[in-house]
Amino acid sequence: MQLTPREIVDALDRYIIGQDRAKRAVAVALRNRYRRSCLSDELREEITPKNIVMIGPTGVG
Repeated sequence: MQLTPREIVDALDRYIIGQDRAKRAVAVALRNRYRRSCLSDELREEITPKNIVMIGPTGVG
């Protein structure tokens, strides 16, 4: 997967209306998770993944 966060957001735009900040946060987190998975085991253990929490009323996204 060589997608940039912008390309991930563009893909999400096909299914999700609005929620721009949330889509950007998910795209960056997904890209970072992927990049971390490509590292050697030693480096992967040193880099802690950042988690995101999605908050909001149900049915809004």
